[in-house]
Amino acid sequence: MDTIDIDSEMAFSNLEHVRVVMVHTSHPGNIGAAARAMKTMGFRHLVLVQPRDFPSDTATAMASGATDLLDSATVVDSLEDAIADCALVVGASARSRTLPWPLVNPREMAQQVLSMPSGSQIALVLGRERSGLTNDELARCHCHVNIPANPDYSSLNVASAVQVLAYELRMSAQASDAKPKPHWGVPWDQPPATAGQLESLFQHWQQVLVDIDFLNPHNPRTLMSKVRRLILRAQPDEVEANILRGMLSQIDKHLRKP
Repeated sequence: MDTIDIDSEMAFSNLEHVRVVMVHTSHPGNIGAAARAMKTMGFRHLVLVQPRDFPSDTATAMASGATDLLDSATVVDSLEDAIADCALVVGASARSRTLPWPLVNPREMAQQVLSMPSGSQIALVLGRERSGLTNDELARCHCHVNIPANPDYSSLNVASAVQVLAYELRMSAQASDAKPKPHWGVPWDQPPATAGQLESLFQHWQQVLVDIDFLNPHNPRTLMSKVRRLILRAQPDEVEANILRGMLSQIDKHLRKP
């Protein structure tokens, strides 16, 4: 009879708040294969952003016993909806970007996930089969994860990518010496700001910059992308995000004084 490593199972329970988000998946077989990959590693939360064909018999066939994940999958209209309540968003990217962004490998990603405050919602975001995530979608992520592969043929099927990331998370959680430290070295006094709260902050920030003629909305260049990168890299908590919103509101108030 197989024995269960209680400590390992307790460690893995820390990953209950991780969801896999698949964006605009075109082939339903990839959804089913991803569900199977998730279930083998103990993950349950699948979110689909505008899948082309779902539900689907093909997805069910490829899930091979993981149909419960398909039945419970959440289908949403936008990436913003999929990650709104997440404190950490990691975007999978197979290629470098013009604007550098924090980049980790799967093992480093797993350690970052495990170091998040307890109960934080976390999203692993994967894009389209042919083109991956867009630059705008990747700009919504705190960091990007790249799976080291053969440089002469680095294209990885999206379900295979899910398997690699899920495996690294499970192995890190089950490692006998895995004692992740809090993200900033000490327990934090406030929960991290969610992606939805930060998105509201960015929209407010952009409007204020336009109002004070610091940002030309017709020629924005990379200004707001760099503001996003700065704030996402800092990972503010809810109170810090509210302080920034309060500052912006006060600027609004003064701009509107007669």
